[in-house]
Amino acid sequence: MIADLIKKNRSCIRFYQEEVVGLETLKDLVDLARLSASAANLQPLKYILSTNPDKNALIFSCLGWAGYLKDWHGPQYGERPSGYIIILCDREKATEWIGYDCGIASQSILLGAREMGLAGCMIGSINRKKLREILKIPVHIKILLVIAIGKPNEEIVIEKVDPINNIRYWRDEKGVHHVPKRNLKDIIIGLYS
Repeated sequence: MIADLIKKNRSCIRFYQEEVVGLETLKDLVDLARLSASAANLQPLKYILSTNPDKNALIFSCLGWAGYLKDWHGPQYGERPSGYIIILCDREKATEWIGYDCGIASQSILLGAREMGLAGCMIGSINRKKLREILKIPVHIKILLVIAIGKPNEEIVIEKVDPINNIRYWRDEKGVHHVPKRNLKDIIIGLYS
């Protein structure tokens, strides 16, 4: 059921690094994105896939992880993702609406990953200049997002937003990752029947 899949689809930031995600699996996930909606059907998104440990280490060095966890600088070796999907936009095909396409494609990839027993994390905090140099990405291609993919190695719990409206995620003393979500009644501002 789609509702169960969405509830399981939390941003995972610790993985079993030794559990290899195959390149074919990443291709299957990108195929879900390819089949997803695209504004004006322009289909400007392109992808770089990596399951290569050396390339993954270079990609990892360009990423900022979990901004609310101030004393945590990303997963340590052994807890890093074994795959990356980098979402790009070919600016020769489109310059508008790329955010919509990227969001739709990312959600399709992440839901597909959850269905496969994998998990992922969308990362927008990217040293784009460094990543462009490392992967030799042409200048007409815009780097939009990196999705880390792997076998999840953490428990993630959805919480209600507290009375002071704090939406910051946190980890408890057992390492459980808590993610506050606003109440449905607080986000629906109009009802008409």
